[in-house]
Amino acid sequence: MPYSFPPDLKIALTGDLGSGKSTVARRLCQLTGFEYFSTGLIQRQLAEDLGVDTLTLNRMAEVDPTIDHRIDSAIQALRHASGQYVIDSRLAWFFIPEAYKVYLTVEVRVAAERILNDKDRSSEHYADLEDAIKRLTARKASENARYLRLYGADCSDLSRFDLVLDTTHRTIDEVCDRILLSISAAYPDAKGH
Repeated sequence: MPYSFPPDLKIALTGDLGSGKSTVARRLCQLTGFEYFSTGLIQRQLAEDLGVDTLTLNRMAEVDPTIDHRIDSAIQALRHASGQYVIDSRLAWFFIPEAYKVYLTVEVRVAAERILNDKDRSSEHYADLEDAIKRLTARKASENARYLRLYGADCSDLSRFDLVLDTTHRTIDEVCDRILLSISAAYPDAKGH
């Protein structure tokens, strides 16, 4: 089904760790021709550059605000950029309030299994499934507390999102279809892509 979207539409895609944000974001870009932007890639590269895992980087960021500012300034620059973007980021919904805001949820055990099986996550290491669950839960709590303290951004308030979608038992294409239908309904008179 062809979709039409506003010419400068930005889709702010965030959600639980392991909910499929990056995979969904890349697939949405394939389906729409939008440009892809990921703060997760920036964060993982920074962790690798510093020789730490992402949980350790989050703990470092609790006392060193320059880490978050380095990552978040890249999102802020996109707010007034022309073009259509899918932004895979924990805070794009906050820094780009006019974006179409999507939050993906997932059961934590499924999230941990997905992350353990993701060979692209070289900066994240877990001993086993229970370790992954424990550390993912700690990372989410750390990030939520830090973003609330730094910016007043309450990542746990899902009422701030245009669409909240559980990915636990959905395929990537099912998730993308739901997102595109929801956005299309929000912009019925759109002339664009």
